Amino acid sequence: MKHERHTVDCEPAHPGYVSAFLRIAGDECAFVECYTTHALPHLLAALEAHGKKPEQVRYVVVTHAHLDHAGGASALMKACPNATLLAHPRAARHLVAPEKLVSSATAVYGEETFRRTYGTIEPIPEARVRTLGEGETFALGASTLRVFHTEGHARHHFVVHDPDTRTVYTGDTFGLVYPRLQRGGTFAFASTSPTDFDASAAYASIDKVLSLGEPTASPTHFGDVTNVEEVAAQVRRFIARSEELVVREAATTASVADIQARIESDLRVVFDDAAKAAGLLLDAEDWASLTLDLTLNAQGLAFAADKRRKAS
Repeated sequence: MKHERHTVDCEPAHPGYVSAFLRIAGDECAFVECYTTHALPHLLAALEAHGKKPEQVRYVVVTHAHLDHAGGASALMKACPNATLLAHPRAARHLVAPEKLVSSATAVYGEETFRRTYGTIEPIPEARVRTLGEGETFALGASTLRVFHTEGHARHHFVVHDPDTRTVYTGDTFGLVYPRLQRGGTFAFASTSPTDFDASAAYASIDKVLSLGEPTASPTHFGDVTNVEEVAAQVRRFIARSEELVVREAATTASVADIQARIESDLRVVFDDAAKAAGLLLDAEDWASLTLDLTLNAQGLAFAADKRRKAS
């Protein structure tokens, strides 16, 4: 049986930002990740380019419920009538009943920006959803893939081990590795977006990916990476610096807004230093492309700091 894995750029207007993976095993297909509803034409085009039809898609797999990974799940499921959605138990409920997810995101972005960015998110029938516990497997053609729950970025996150193509689909567990930022050397960083940053869990999740022994990791942001040890080391360093910022700010009485502003300023220095160490001089376009990540990472760390000081 022929085993194929193809990276699909989900937003060609901004290439190298977010990927999905088309996995083919004989006559059966699966998508791992699906971005937003706007990615649907690109996902279906990938199927056609490889001689497959939507009816051959057996699974749509999402590593977690964040909208840049699962926002397009309802549209893709509607287009693939025989597919089952596979998700972490904590993620599945938000896809079956997405009202809370949509409401909270709309409150942050506003109705117009939300629709423009994410499109329409509809409920997925519960009968078409299967949750996967720690270590559970699913069959695709003659392949067996296994999921491992990986916290640190999100409590509803798992990675997918695919031995037949020698990779692990890592979602955001193994950091972000944008192709544009690899001009000097490896440049990878952690995602600490709201609201589940946990340094010790993040370290353990990286260790889990490495323990699977595959030569390739496939982060959603972006594509395949083969220098897995170096990527892991860089992401660990970002987690360590992030934890230092959380500890520092948890000891203050500042407002969450002030904490976020301070952390975002410090993260710019962290990013700049890490880039220089990788032989990369960040230019204006690089910084523009990193604006959202800087803001989200700072928001997540400010949330973590505030939660920690309230708990103490």
